[in-house]
Amino acid sequence: MAETLIGQIDRILFEGDDGFFIAVLKTGEKISGTYYESDIKNIKGSAITLDGEWHEHKKYGKTFKFTAIKVNQNELFFFLTKVVKGFTKKLAADLIEQFGSEELVNILDNDIERLLEVKGIKEKRLKKIQASWKQFRSMRNLGEFLSPFNVSPTLLTIIATAMKDVDEPCSKIKDNPYILTSINGIGFKRADELAMKMGIDAEDENRISAAMDYLLLDYCEANGNSCIAKEQLFSGLDELLGFFEKSYLYEAALVERVGEGSIVVMKNDRLSPARLYDAEKFLYETFTKRAKQDSGGYVENLEKFLDSSSLKLGEQQRAAAEMINSGASILFLVGYAGTGKSTTSKTILELLNTRYDSKEIMTCALSGIAAQRISDTTGFESATIQSLLVKHEEAEKFPYSVVLIDEASMINSSLFARLMSKISNKAIVIIVGDDAQLPPIGAGNVLSDVLTLKLAPIAKLTQIYRQSEDQAITLIANQIRQGEVPQYRSEYEDFEFVDVNIANYYALKNQLTQEELKGLREQNSQDIIAEILHRVVASIEKARYRLNNKLIKEYLNYFQVITPMKGGTLGSNNLNRVLQEYFNPNSKKCIKRGEMEFRLMDKVVHTKNENMPAWNPDLFKEGEDANQRRIFNGMSGLLFKIDEDEEQAYVFYPNEDVVVRYEHEELKSHLMLSYALTIHKVQGMEYDIVIIPMSFTHFIMHNTKLIYTAITRAKHRCVIIGESGAFESACRRVDVTRRDTVLLELKA
Repeated sequence: MAETLIGQIDRILFEGDDGFFIAVLKTGEKISGTYYESDIKNIKGSAITLDGEWHEHKKYGKTFKFTAIKVNQNELFFFLTKVVKGFTKKLAADLIEQFGSEELVNILDNDIERLLEVKGIKEKRLKKIQASWKQFRSMRNLGEFLSPFNVSPTLLTIIATAMKDVDEPCSKIKDNPYILTSINGIGFKRADELAMKMGIDAEDENRISAAMDYLLLDYCEANGNSCIAKEQLFSGLDELLGFFEKSYLYEAALVERVGEGSIVVMKNDRLSPARLYDAEKFLYETFTKRAKQDSGGYVENLEKFLDSSSLKLGEQQRAAAEMINSGASILFLVGYAGTGKSTTSKTILELLNTRYDSKEIMTCALSGIAAQRISDTTGFESATIQSLLVKHEEAEKFPYSVVLIDEASMINSSLFARLMSKISNKAIVIIVGDDAQLPPIGAGNVLSDVLTLKLAPIAKLTQIYRQSEDQAITLIANQIRQGEVPQYRSEYEDFEFVDVNIANYYALKNQLTQEELKGLREQNSQDIIAEILHRVVASIEKARYRLNNKLIKEYLNYFQVITPMKGGTLGSNNLNRVLQEYFNPNSKKCIKRGEMEFRLMDKVVHTKNENMPAWNPDLFKEGEDANQRRIFNGMSGLLFKIDEDEEQAYVFYPNEDVVVRYEHEELKSHLMLSYALTIHKVQGMEYDIVIIPMSFTHFIMHNTKLIYTAITRAKHRCVIIGESGAFESACRRVDVTRRDTVLLELKA
């Protein structure tokens, strides 16, 4: 039976990521529930009134579980000082006294410029107050509108944050609740649940269209495909919508989508989102057209040119140079780890340099570190793909006669098409990649498809070059690529496997209960972490030397733990919490977001493709205003400044040479600690020392491509720690993932 409880919050016992918290009142009663209107810390010490019921919590005992919470003080004063940025307690009190609560709300809503007349409010503060007040009002209005539909506080927070700049969000949601599917973190199912509560008809055309868009996006972007069989899409719609034999509804929605040009129907009744179809059709036509172009060659005597070079090439590498010298205008240079792709690239660029000036030659890659690496190894200018696109945004084409694209296996169809569309039709294009690595994040599998379809000249490097018998990273990686278990227990200079097995595990499996086996596995995971920490302790002095001497790039790329998954004891989330205590234990400042803590001088990674306020480092030092710049998922940086008054944090990304500003509330959605990263996050990266935990708890993610990609991230040393059985089974589990793509359909 519902009760009312009045008290004052004394201590917060637990705080989750979604606004849920458990606290103790001054009178000793424990309370639990969700608060979404501000950070939990803002109501510590506040007098509150709660509606709810008592229940028994398994950890905290008798607890009052509230369904409604109200702060017992001047409500406007509370929100201005605790929630809306820009108000001190004195300023809020003075304004309420001067205008009264009702009039002040009216001013904030309709005539905020009047606040400039008040002492202590300048333009900069007014802008902050205005933006924060708008977001707060949006949250409250949305809360009132959505509360009858039992929307969780977490969902409300996501919606309010995403729609903070939308005019009349309540009206727009009422007209079509499926507009919420475009918000990251909601998706179709949650929007559909709300729509059903709002009384939307099950066969409403907005519902059918939104479901179709959701399934297409999920199948393509989330799973890497660029097309889907119509029959498969319709079957998925039946399952998603709970329908049976309603294909006429789907056909009607599809006809509309095709008519408006957002979906393309191909042969064999395969469907593709128009932008993916256009991207891959463009790539197909571009590669085949360039393959027919003849550049006329460069040197009369290639053998003499190669023999005079300081770089000595093997037979396969010389053949690649020969293809360019014979007139190829496009070349896919594909090779596994240790086959000399960089050496061959350098030689080919030097060959092209006999005709083209160095300024006409550009190399590029998806990640900043890969771009830097190709520049270091070839000696020619380099940039990230994104920075090139931004730099030449206004131009029809790049001003380069030669473009070399490295780490091509990482580039999805959309980005590949954007890049190729900017390259001059007469330019020579060298595309370098390793098809044994993980496929790109996003739709398409361009490098793999080109190799399958032979759309353009291909030079395949398979000969492994080892600097010495004691160096085995490339050899071991390539044995794994072929599905072989390498000689991983031998002693090498650059590779080590540390056994952390469960003794007599297979015998114990038949004797122990599931709970006991779970405990055994958890202990094994803790033992693996203990071994990881031995390596941390051995490396931390050299890591700190780099940081203390402001060698930021070298610090970030020195020591890296790489793991297959985010969750679990050996997942990146937990490992980051553990490693943070070693690499950055006594930070002067920190920002707490739920159970996540960002500390001054933390290693972080950006997790979204988003425009952010950013500076060139020199302009930042000079105090210049920020410019909006595209910051990309996977960029690795150092959190070097926390401004507690303005509630902002600053991250330096050395590979891209950019400083980015984050509002405190953006940290959780835009940043992650990066002491430990998933294998997918480190594609294209390179670290001096790589540590990889290996456990059967991650078995679902184990395959040859994943392990090959992880091991080849190590520049000087790779240490795998864990269960030998898990490692050996991963080495035998050959990845045969096939993506459904427009490129393959076009050729068919």
